[in-house]
Amino acid sequence: MASKKNKARSARDANPRKFKKKTSVLIIDKVEFIDYKDVDLLRRFMSDRSKIKNRRVAGNDLQQQREVANAIKVAREMALLPYATRVASTRTGGRRDRDDRGGGRGRDDGDNKENNSEETTDTGDDAADESVDTGDAVASTETEA
Repeated sequence: MASKKNKARSARDANPRKFKKKTSVLIIDKVEFIDYKDVDLLRRFMSDRSKIKNRRVAGNDLQQQREVANAIKVAREMALLPYATRVASTRTGGRRDRDDRGGGRGRDDGDNKENNSEETTDTGDDAADESVDTGDAVASTETEA
């Protein structure tokens, strides 16, 4: 019986599709040196959330990807590029707003607030009771001694 590695390898070899490797922006623009001050070029290698795109997506070879990543990191350090960018988007489908949930945490939070307010008043009274109790205990130990 063939092992899993051999099955995966044979399935890949049997696939008639050949994927065309993406060409790098650096090769198309004939960039010889990647400068950290060239923000426009570096932004092409970053996602909308300011993450560095990987080699497969960008089409870079290993050396180009290292140079791009180092240049982006230096530009971030110099405050020319952001470390992260917030993307404002409206959610559609899938998840509902927390207030729309039937049960769960949304409903419990309201109940817990009422219970917490009662508990805080109770703990305040208990603290006063404890201080009286400890005062009596101290007074009783003083009288015994």
